Amino acid sequence: MSKPETISFYEFFQRFPDEEAARLFFENKRWPDGAECPHCGSSEVSECKSHIPMPYRCKSCRKHFSVRVGMVLAESRLPLHKWLMAIYMMTTARKGIPSTQMARELGITQKTAWFLAQRIRETWAASQGGDMGPTVEVDETYIGGKERNKHSHKKQRIGRGPVGKQAVMGIMERGGQVVAGPIANADAYTLKGAIQYHVTPGSTVYTDAHRGYRGLSGYNHHSVNHGVGEYVRDQAHTNGIESFWALLKRGYYGIYHHMSVKHLHRYVNEFSFRHNTANVGTMQFIEMTAGRMVGHRLTYKELINA
Repeated sequence: MSKPETISFYEFFQRFPDEEAARLFFENKRWPDGAECPHCGSSEVSECKSHIPMPYRCKSCRKHFSVRVGMVLAESRLPLHKWLMAIYMMTTARKGIPSTQMARELGITQKTAWFLAQRIRETWAASQGGDMGPTVEVDETYIGGKERNKHSHKKQRIGRGPVGKQAVMGIMERGGQVVAGPIANADAYTLKGAIQYHVTPGSTVYTDAHRGYRGLSGYNHHSVNHGVGEYVRDQAHTNGIESFWALLKRGYYGIYHHMSVKHLHRYVNEFSFRHNTANVGTMQFIEMTAGRMVGHRLTYKELINA
C-alpha cells in the first residue's frame, strides 16, 4: 500500500494563497457543475459583480446566497481562508490541536477557535452502522481525570477505578474501520445492543472477559481474560481497538487535557474519523471534510446548551 500524499504548510499556502482561492475551493467542491441556489435548487443564478450582499442571486426565487448557506459555515464571520487553514491543521495533527494553538495560528480568540473546531468536528460525525464485519474487536474504556487529582468538592468518594469517568465503547473491524462513542452504562443491555446495531449477524466478535459480553448470541464470540494475563489466544485479542484507545488518550492527556462529557462525542468522532481515513492524503481529507459540511449546522447556543 502506497503512503498517503501529504502537503506541507508551505505547499498549502501555494495552493490557497488568499480568500478568493478558498472561496473557489468550497464552491467547486459543493457545485462542481456550477452554482445552484440552496434555497430553491435552481441552477439559474447570476453572479453579483461586487459580491454584495452575497456573491450570487437566484433568478427563480430572487434570493441572494453564498457557498456558506446550508453548510456548517453558515453565518460565520470568519474568512473562508481561515476555515480552510483550520481544517488543514486538524487534518495534519494526528493527536489533535488545542484551541489555544489554533487561535495563535489563525489570529483569532480562543473562544472563536474552540467554536470553529467544534463545528468542523460536527461534520465528522460517525456514520450510522449496521454492516461492520466479518471480524470485529469490541472494547470499552473510560475517559476522565483521576479521582485523587480532583478538587475535594468534585470527588465522588464512591469507589475507585472508573468512578467519575465517562464510559466510551468502540467497535473496530479487524484491520479496518472503527465506530466509537460515549455510552450511558457499560452494562450488558448497552454493550450487546451496540454490537447488534453495528455488526452484521454471524460475524466473529472478539472482546475481553467483561461480564457485559457474556451470552452474546447470533455471533461467533471469543474473549480473552486480561485478569489472568491472557491478552492473545490464537486470533482472539483486542489489540487493534486498544491501540485506538491509546491514541485517543494521548490526545486527552497531551493535547486537550480535558474533554467534557457534554462534548466528548465530538472529540471521539474526531479520532474515529481520522483513524478511518488514515490512508487518505491531506488534500483528499480536506475535500472529504468540505463535502460533509453541506446540511450540517451548529450554532453557538446549541453547542453550549447541549
